[in-house]
Amino acid sequence: MAAADNASKPPAILALPIGLKARGLRKEFDSLGTVEVPANRYWGAQTQRSLIHFNIGNDRMPKEVYHAYGYVKKAAAIVNTKHGRLPKWKGDLIQQVCDEVITGKLDEDFPLYVWQTGSGTQSNMNLNEVVSNRCIQLVGGKLGAQEPIHPNDHVNMGQSSNDTFPTAMHIAAYTMAVTKTIPALKRLQKAIEKKSRQWDSVVKIGRTHLEDATPLTVGQEWSGYAAALADAITDVEHATNGLLRIAMGGTAVGTGLNSPVGFGDEVAAVISKLTGYSFQTADNKFAAQGTLDRVVRAHAGLKSASVTLFKIANDMRWLGSGPRTGFMELILPSNEPGSSIMPGKVNPTQAEAMLMVCIQIMSSDVAVQMGGAEGNFELNAFRPILINNYLHSALIMADMCDHFREFMIEGAQLNKPKLKENIEKSVMMVTALSPIIGYDQASVISHYAIDNDLTLREAALKNGVTAELFDRVVVPINMTHPDGATPKRPAAKPKKARSAKQTPSPKPAK
Repeated sequence: MAAADNASKPPAILALPIGLKARGLRKEFDSLGTVEVPANRYWGAQTQRSLIHFNIGNDRMPKEVYHAYGYVKKAAAIVNTKHGRLPKWKGDLIQQVCDEVITGKLDEDFPLYVWQTGSGTQSNMNLNEVVSNRCIQLVGGKLGAQEPIHPNDHVNMGQSSNDTFPTAMHIAAYTMAVTKTIPALKRLQKAIEKKSRQWDSVVKIGRTHLEDATPLTVGQEWSGYAAALADAITDVEHATNGLLRIAMGGTAVGTGLNSPVGFGDEVAAVISKLTGYSFQTADNKFAAQGTLDRVVRAHAGLKSASVTLFKIANDMRWLGSGPRTGFMELILPSNEPGSSIMPGKVNPTQAEAMLMVCIQIMSSDVAVQMGGAEGNFELNAFRPILINNYLHSALIMADMCDHFREFMIEGAQLNKPKLKENIEKSVMMVTALSPIIGYDQASVISHYAIDNDLTLREAALKNGVTAELFDRVVVPINMTHPDGATPKRPAAKPKKARSAKQTPSPKPAK
């Protein structure tokens, strides 16, 4: 076929806009026979069969998969042209149409459902048929004739759905993660870290088991959120990098049958050049095609990050609960009215949305795990459900992180009077006295304060602790840095003024 192709005279390439103005139906064929397809669409018989047999729900194969597939087909055409397996004009024409695929200009011609053959063959053929017919249109040929550009012989040359679909999966997933998800996570992490620095010296009462605990600063509390999210981002990045190994070159079962020697390496190198990402062919194609473990691990990274995000968002909505009968330590932005019946009510809607997104990602991970476990022999036949869930999870996490940052974190303020009131009312600061007066006596003071509705200081003085000892030891800011990392700020003793001119001006409280 290569010799015949090279002998043919290149036709003129027409400058035709995308689109078919034909009406009604036209006939397309495949190995099973003839099928009628809409005359105004580029797809062929196998796409139409899939639309008939898998018209299930509203879940369409994500367009990102087809855009990624455009890189696969373009790279294959470049390599096949380089080695003379495709005439230059055919290779160039396929590349031209692949650019239309990559940029989304042919999205309307990729209508297939997620629920289809588990190998992704129908989506691969959908793209092969569309590229073929668009090429035929550009040389003035008859759509459906499969000449001079054949969907299998030319667009799919040296390839199989079994190695190209997981390759497209990896390209789509990696691109989504590094362009949307990871940057959004990092922006949120930096916003939280900024608040941590801003509030580093503001003391508050800590809570363990939902009960009062010893004090810490708001900055310390938020530094925990920032550090946890930074750790999660590191894990996401590590898992995402596993997607840079692609199955290209394995063809049907991993042996590379009908694929020229070195084809996978060369195509991966071209994909890397086209995308700007360091894709490489997998060392072992049998693992790359028989499993989807790298996608499973990549999604597990998103699931793990969603656990961290859930904790942060949940804390935010509790700390902002109120305004009169909740914690109300945080004043959250009022983005929209919160009730159709209660005037003035405002709810922590961004936190609630984040929790729902996290729940969705966690539940999607179950589907990804189960689909990944079904890698039977030389092919995992659950690919569509994995890539659909991964791209969905990565997208909603990215969008939610940006919304949570912009509409909650950046506008959050502290209710400092409430924080001060909590400090004054807390009895758990008796812990600072425990090393001096003993645990049992400190416990007596704590219970006495609670039972008699007294401040801790009042209870301590009634139980034998001197005012001097209490004021020297129970200093909230010092309790937040017991290692002396910050300057101690005990209550200052009044000094006797030597003269009016020498009397120092009172220093503002830090």
